[in-house]
Parts: sequence; structure tokens; C-alpha cells
Amino acid sequence: MAAVAACGTDSGSAGSVAAAASKNNVTSFQRKGPRTSSSDSGGSRLVSIAGTRPSVRNGQLLVSTGLPALDQLLGGGLAVGTVLLIEEDKYNIYSPLLFKYFLAEGVINRHTLLVASAKEDPADIIQELPAPLLDDNCKKKFDEDVYNHKTPESNIKMKIAWRYQLLPKMEAGPVSSSRFGHYYDASKKMPQELIEASKWHGFFLPKKISSTLNVEPCSLTHGYIELLQFIQKIIYEEGFDGSNPQKKQKNILRIGIQNLGSPLWGDDICCTENCDNSHSLTKFLYILRGLLRTSLSACIITMPTHLIQNKAIISRITNLSDTVVHLESFIGSERETHPLYKDYHGLIHIRQIPRLNNLICDVSDVKDLAFKLKRKLFTIERLHLPPDLSDTVSRSSKQDVAESAKLLGPGCGVMAGGKKHLDF
Repeated sequence: MAAVAACGTDSGSAGSVAAAASKNNVTSFQRKGPRTSSSDSGGSRLVSIAGTRPSVRNGQLLVSTGLPALDQLLGGGLAVGTVLLIEEDKYNIYSPLLFKYFLAEGVINRHTLLVASAKEDPADIIQELPAPLLDDNCKKKFDEDVYNHKTPESNIKMKIAWRYQLLPKMEAGPVSSSRFGHYYDASKKMPQELIEASKWHGFFLPKKISSTLNVEPCSLTHGYIELLQFIQKIIYEEGFDGSNPQKKQKNILRIGIQNLGSPLWGDDICCTENCDNSHSLTKFLYILRGLLRTSLSACIITMPTHLIQNKAIISRITNLSDTVVHLESFIGSERETHPLYKDYHGLIHIRQIPRLNNLICDVSDVKDLAFKLKRKLFTIERLHLPPDLSDTVSRSSKQDVAESAKLLGPGCGVMAGGKKHLDF
């Protein structure tokens, strides 16, 4: 009887426990022991970092290049641990803008910056970063460049059914600082309080060169050795390589290297075709990519590849880079006055996109891309043929336009297979 009573009490207590568990939405199959969560222990879940997002294709962590249109062309952004190579335009006018957009995006997201240059002092580069467009007040400035190119008829409000007025509008410009990728006003400089709140490290080659330093003979120039040591020091000391697991707050290191490979860095690949240090730049990129692969960092490099006379070196540089973007400016060329390109300032070519955790890469269907620098914005658009040339253009000019359209490729209205329709 005592055993039965004991069983009765046990069953009654079990029933009360089950009732309490049902109230708390806890099943009886839950493992005993203290529950851990990512918020309490910083557990096994991936810690989210400001200004990053995972790729929907391969799960790779992405950061923005500072130009949302370029992020879209690269498959969502620049992967952490990779190198973005910007092949400079002929007169180096537009490539510094992409360089500064990348750094400005890091300032907005509180990323650590490392700026290296042999031409400009990094402090001056930081002071010249473009101002961000963050809130609705600044959005008005963003819309100015868009509405100025529209006809007056497009500003007339259209009457639509009441049911469509309740639908959410698509985002046409910047809204808040929490979004991935921001827009910047190229006509204004970043506010001083944002620059002072940022953390950055500068590497100015003329200040790092020491005439009394004895360097062992190797295939790397002195400037490249100093820069690699500086980058390695920042990565290890500040824990970007994951060597300090106790550090709860993780961050991204954005590395920007300007005019790499130019004679200012002590490299002669731009001077002669058969230079003595032909492997110096390629070995630097090989070591740099090894440092990036094992750290939470992303790098942008601008390089005057049009000055490199040995084409074999250019192909090696492309293979050692992850993402390659080439800027072709119309300044000083026949296209500057050509009626087909009157609305653009140059072409942008996506030379290479990396294959990360995947057998294929994200290749954009749009091949013919052009860029233009408006009063405040740098935009990338698809290159379209004009609907019709004006009557003032001569017949020979129209033939030139048709020939130029054929050279652009199948993505911009070339007659495919003799058909009389545009294929876009």
C-alpha cells in the first residue's frame, strides 16, 4: 500500500510537473542542464558584425564596397578575406572615387581602416572622404540628380486606384545608417565628428623609408616589405586573425592600398618591359592574400595596369586577385565626343569574380556597363543605345554609331542573327 501511495504521489508530482511544463511551452524531451544562448555565452552562433551580411549563394560574409550598384554586380558585395583590384583609368580621375567610397563605408559602419599610399598622406585621404546620405533630409539631395534628368511631364501626379496607394514603395535612395551599403555625396566632405569617431591606421611610404635600414636581398622591394609587416602587425595586435577569442566585439579591417605597382612604390614594372623585380608585385599579392584569408579583413587596391608593359605580369596580377574591375574613361579618346556616349563618362568592365565555396561565380547578365559622375553621385548604369539620333547628325555619324554598337557586344542592341529586333 505504501508503494502504491508512493506511486500515486509520484504520478501526482509528475502530473504537476507536466502541467507546469506545458505552461512554459517546454517538452519533457528537453535535455537537462543549464540552457546556453548566444546572448549569454557568446555561444557557437555566428556573431553578427555591423555592415556585413552573409551571401545567399555561398554563405560567405560580405561587406559593401560603398557603391550599391557595384555590390549588385559583384554578387551582393565584397567577400571578407578577398582582394578587390581596381584597374585605374588613364588619368586616374574616377578610380580614387571608388577607393574613397570603400573607406567611407567603413567609417559609417565603425570598421577599422588601414590606408596605405606612396603618393598622398593617409590623413589627407581620410579628410577627403565623401559625406554620407543617411536620413530623409539628405534623401532630398539624392533625389535632385534623379529628377533633374526627367521631363516635366513625369512630375505630374498620376491618379491610380485606391488599392495601389496602400502598397509599400520601393526604396529609391538611402534611408538609414543600418542598411547594407550607403550612398555618398561626392560634392561634400564627411563631417569631422564622424572622422574623429573612426579608428584608422595610416601607412605613408616616404615616412617609412629609412636610409640606414639594411634589407636582406630578396625579390620584394623595400616598400612592399614594410607594408606587409605593417599589415601583419595590425591584424595580429588587434585580433582580426581570431587569436584573441576573449574579445566579444568583432570588427572588420578594411585595407586600402593606393597606386600599387607605380614607380612611387619603388617598383619598375611600369617603366620597362623586362624589369629586374618582375616578381616583386606578384609575390606581394600572394603574401597579402594569405594574410587576408585568415583574418576578418577586406582589401581594395588601385593599380595603373595601363602603364604595365609586360602583359604576362598583368595576367599574373589578375590571377592573384579575387575581384578585378577595370575603369575605362572617355577623357582624351574619340568616345568623349561620340553621340553614342554623350550621357556617360566611361565604361566599367568586371574582369573577374571569385569562386568562393562554389564551383561557379555570380556573373551578371549585363555586359555593357557605363558610369557617369553627376554633380553629387557616381552611378553605374547599363549602356543603352539612344532611341534615335537627331536630324543634325550626319549620315556618316549615324554609320559610325552603328559600327560602335556592333563593337559593344550582344547586350546592347546588336542585331542578332540578322533579325530586325533589339535583343534587350
